[in-house]
Amino acid sequence: MNNLRELSWSVIFIWVLLSVMGLVAIYSATQGPVSQFLPGYIQDNFFKQVGFVSISLLILIGIQFISPRTFIQVSYLFYAFGLVLMILTLFFGKEVNGARSWFGIGPFGGQSSELMKVATILAAANYLTSRRDISAENVRYALTAVAIILIPTILVILQNDLGTALIFLTLIPVMLFWSGLPYGVSLFIISPAIIAYLSVIEWYYGLIATVILTIIIFVVQKRVWLTITSLVTGVLTISGIQLAFTQLLQPHQIARLAAFTNPSFDPTGAGWNIIQAKTAIGSGGLTGKGFLEGTQTQLKFLPEQWTDFIFCVIGEEFGFIGTSIVILAFLFLFVRLLNMAGNHKHPFAQLVIVSVTAIFFTHFFINVGSASALLPVIGLPLPFISYGGSAFIVNTIMLGICLNMDFYKREFSIYR
Repeated sequence: MNNLRELSWSVIFIWVLLSVMGLVAIYSATQGPVSQFLPGYIQDNFFKQVGFVSISLLILIGIQFISPRTFIQVSYLFYAFGLVLMILTLFFGKEVNGARSWFGIGPFGGQSSELMKVATILAAANYLTSRRDISAENVRYALTAVAIILIPTILVILQNDLGTALIFLTLIPVMLFWSGLPYGVSLFIISPAIIAYLSVIEWYYGLIATVILTIIIFVVQKRVWLTITSLVTGVLTISGIQLAFTQLLQPHQIARLAAFTNPSFDPTGAGWNIIQAKTAIGSGGLTGKGFLEGTQTQLKFLPEQWTDFIFCVIGEEFGFIGTSIVILAFLFLFVRLLNMAGNHKHPFAQLVIVSVTAIFFTHFFINVGSASALLPVIGLPLPFISYGGSAFIVNTIMLGICLNMDFYKREFSIYR
């Protein structure tokens, strides 16, 4: 085993910092004065999370004793196992909050989709890095990689977990771009998401974005077929959003989107979550109201305050300083992981680390964006901070794999 000084202790420190901040916030959200309003199984969340953190620490240490080449060797087998587990969960799993994504083995259980994140990254990275000729003209390998990602995405959608499906979809442009897909094609792949987001606010915002993105794609790629396809895709995306509003979405879904653009539209219904989240963060001020002193938190105005809206708990009780520490810690983690990828010699390790960073960033961006009303409420946890055993353990596994590949980068670089 290498010298321990070569281990990225700064990343481990960030993991510890975020984990501790999460435990503090979960304690406040479940064990403070608010506990009188909560059932017993929710009050136990803090003690469960302590157990999850402890188990994750042992896993983090154990991963460092694995040869990095092992992750390549088992990637396809692990992927197949994950698919089987997801299919079994779809038919025989337990439904929680409307999503049938939980499996149980005796007293233990978890979300199969969380484990599938690791399997998909390893399998797609193995496939892409064994084929280095992805281009705008030859996209056969790119389409196969997309299929590797889309299969579990479809299963997650069938499990009725759209938030996690979004995480899988994020991997497509990131992994293809890092594997050599041209800039213009990569921008084309992510353009529907940008256009759809702006179209939810106002349809003409989406139209303006369509025109701008189409021009950029033409300037960068200089492919007429791609430019026309980009324009048509943008128009279809805008039309699809408008059709969804008028024909497809259920009334409560339309109300949620309307509340995103105007929370006062339904302040006691669809807009409640956004209003309470903004109130909690805004009332925290510079230093916060103090530990266990947040009124929105302790009077249980915040929904799901130990998971989806835990950032609001930190904002209310620890203020701008507390939320800044969280944001800066995540930014440092992202930069450090990308630095690991850039300094590595092996393409598989590079792609895995970048993909893990993309998953962490997407979770962070959506969770904080939802809590601060910059995005619609989607329901994704904040990595290492929100309550949840499956998510915390799997996130730690992904971080541990990144640390492993960085730790063994000198030995791993010969396997090319």
